[in-house]
Amino acid sequence: MVVGPRSLKALCVRSELEHRWMLVNVMAVLCLYNAASGQIVYSLTEEVKLGTPVGNIAKDVNLVIKELGARGFQIVSGPNKHYFGVNSDTGFLYVKERVDREELCPDSAACSVHLEAVVNRPLQLYRVKINVLDINDNSPVFPVSHMALNITEVTVSGTKFPLLNAVDPDVGSNSVKNYKLSSNEYFSIDVNTDGALVSAELVLNKALDREKQPVIHLLLTAVDGGKPPRSGTLQIFVNVLDANDNAPAFENAVYKVSVAENVMIGATIIKLNATDPDEDINGQVVYSFSSEGAKDILNKFAINPNTGEITVTDNLNYEESSVYEIRIEARDKGHTPLASHCKVLVKIIDINDNAPEIKMTSLYETVKEDATPGTVVALITVSDKDDARNAVVHCYISGIAPFLLEKSYRNYYSLKLGSTLDREKTSQYNVTITATDEGSPPLSSTSVITVHVSDVNDNAPRFPEPVINVYVKENSQIGTVISTVSATDPDENENARVSYTLVDSGSLNVPFSTLINVNSASGEIHSMRSYNYEEVKTFQFQVQATDSGVPPLSSNVTVNVFILDENDNSPGVLPPYSDQGSVNSENIPYSAEAGYFVAKIRAVDADSGYNALLSYHIAEPKGSNLFRIGTSNGEIRTKRRMSDNDLKTHPLLILVSDNGEPSLSATVSIDVVVVESKGEMQTPFRPVPSKEESFSDLNLYLLIAIVSVSLIFLLGLITLVAVKCHRTDGSLSRYSAPVITTHPDGSWSYSKSTQQYDVCFSSDTLKSDVVVLPTPFPPAEAELISINGGDSLKRNQTLPKSEKVRWNRHLTSRGFLISSSLVLRWRLVVSCSLSLFSRCACSSPECPSRQFLPLVLQSWSIVPVRYFVTSQGCGQTHRLAFHCSP
Repeated sequence: MVVGPRSLKALCVRSELEHRWMLVNVMAVLCLYNAASGQIVYSLTEEVKLGTPVGNIAKDVNLVIKELGARGFQIVSGPNKHYFGVNSDTGFLYVKERVDREELCPDSAACSVHLEAVVNRPLQLYRVKINVLDINDNSPVFPVSHMALNITEVTVSGTKFPLLNAVDPDVGSNSVKNYKLSSNEYFSIDVNTDGALVSAELVLNKALDREKQPVIHLLLTAVDGGKPPRSGTLQIFVNVLDANDNAPAFENAVYKVSVAENVMIGATIIKLNATDPDEDINGQVVYSFSSEGAKDILNKFAINPNTGEITVTDNLNYEESSVYEIRIEARDKGHTPLASHCKVLVKIIDINDNAPEIKMTSLYETVKEDATPGTVVALITVSDKDDARNAVVHCYISGIAPFLLEKSYRNYYSLKLGSTLDREKTSQYNVTITATDEGSPPLSSTSVITVHVSDVNDNAPRFPEPVINVYVKENSQIGTVISTVSATDPDENENARVSYTLVDSGSLNVPFSTLINVNSASGEIHSMRSYNYEEVKTFQFQVQATDSGVPPLSSNVTVNVFILDENDNSPGVLPPYSDQGSVNSENIPYSAEAGYFVAKIRAVDADSGYNALLSYHIAEPKGSNLFRIGTSNGEIRTKRRMSDNDLKTHPLLILVSDNGEPSLSATVSIDVVVVESKGEMQTPFRPVPSKEESFSDLNLYLLIAIVSVSLIFLLGLITLVAVKCHRTDGSLSRYSAPVITTHPDGSWSYSKSTQQYDVCFSSDTLKSDVVVLPTPFPPAEAELISINGGDSLKRNQTLPKSEKVRWNRHLTSRGFLISSSLVLRWRLVVSCSLSLFSRCACSSPECPSRQFLPLVLQSWSIVPVRYFVTSQGCGQTHRLAFHCSP
């Protein structure tokens, strides 16, 4: 039975595993963290049991084991098979899948697995290299289970015949180290070692005798160097042929040739030549491959049996095999053919025919837009199957993107955030990674990683305008939508869901919830009552838009509601004609001329605008030719003189109408009685309450009191002025007598030569102070502060030596400024704005005795009056304004 190489390997491995314990050799000696290289290196033998610990990676990198789960400790192995895992509770790296070195690294003597350990908060990366050590788990296997050799009986002793090499997937000491031949009297083997390659040749020790033994059975055993060693066998059948005494001979035993891997199919790489001194068919040489079981040779190359030319039959690939060893046999055509052998070593020259490969591992599905620069987004690994300079790869980001590519270790890169993100501007980035090698010409490859930016609540809702004006008619229905506010939020999902609430500005004494209401979802503003323009003309409130983010953000809009007037109030007639249902009477003399004033109707309307614009008309009698009324002022006058045909009593019905739509009106009845003379004119009194009579008496008494107080005040002012003039000392004699003057604006002043003091009063106080400073001391520089933008004295300008005016800063709250160092104070007191007097309160030994300054109040009024105090000195005039109120 013929057993294939794979079946034989499986049988050997199974037998080995059944009869011995698996050797687990975890070499913790090599577990170290090299700060320069950035790697943790472990060593592990292949075929260990699942769950076997490799090393405590958390301890080796000084991580706190209790924090591993919270920090998301994980192992990233890229797109390859996940052979290893990590226990987040203990920090141990363990075997997760079966580790077969021959499967991982079939053509490499050294085998390692590269991992990346990732821990968050903060993000840290650790490179882990696990060297997979070979164990002797594979037996040597020959390409075929048996082979035949044809050897003539005249072959001289010492002739060597090449044998097939056994293949052992193990490496190092576990690979094929020796060959053994079964005991026989004719042959031995010669074992050759060329580096890691061990080959065997069959050596003829004794001349063959076909008549004695035509077929010789041999068993070749290949033994590896494992402990215990494993072996494989090959059956050799030697057919002894009749004599052909000269075998073909090659010029060289070994031929070497170099071929580029992109050589065209059909190209000849070498032409071999073997010579045979025999004649005829014994000297004709036929070339062939002696390694019949080497399928890779037969698939890649072909040899011309007549010429010895070796040609390429398939594409060569340096990355698959860099060297091919071809064994050639030259055999003559004799009846007992003789053969000789040589070896051709074909070295494949690498060309840059492989573009770099890019492998990406994303650490996050989405990146928050508030992520800080430097956040690692993905891990990138680049590789190139070529060799030397063709395998040197440079990686970079193509295009413009807020990311950086940082090289961490050899061909490992980290894709980091280079600047801040804004999802509202860009919600997704397609980052193109380009890798280029240093070959000639260079090859490159690209890979795109999509980075999704997740939203954070960093935008408050925005209204189109900060202020909204809403106009609402009065008497509108309750629940009417008077306006709709809308705010937009550039965020998304919950961060963009806006709700509206009402913010009471406190401008009214009633809760705003009784006036308006806002729909939290739609922003519609509903009226909660019917508005009355005569009660409320306008009010203001704020609507707040708040999103649903965490934390929520909000913004306000001010809403001004203006109530529009409707004509809902009729005109009202003012006294004395306001009694409803009564007839008023007015007398006019018979001698009244045309245009004689009879009466004046006064009316008001609570509405505004055109709704309150009133017009007066005589409704009855229609077409009256004796009286007319002013349509705008309500004055009733005669059109012409009286005649004997006119009635003595003329009943008039006056219609007062507004200009609203529709128009509202009120009426008043007046009987105009014609009397013969003015002496007979008496206005008939209507019945009124007795309190009006007492009110009239009070007015009379008030008028008498006002006149009396005014007279006393005038006498006092005249006396004060006279006393002041007589008691003026020498220092004041050089100025002219005081003069009381009035101004066109209604103010009055007390003037003394070049100095003049005008007095007025403030509405918020009944007394104010004006300071005059006569002093014997040398003049000191001072500065008067201007009031209400008026003039002021300059810093180097002074009043006369005997008198100087300053304004005391302590009276700022009364509307003007006065400096300190008072010497002479004039206190002016107003009493009911009817009388005014002044007295001098001396606060200096040099101050003259108490004086009274007579001041005359030009006119008085029961409404607030504005007066002025003016100081004229040094050629300039300074005024202070006062308001007087009763």
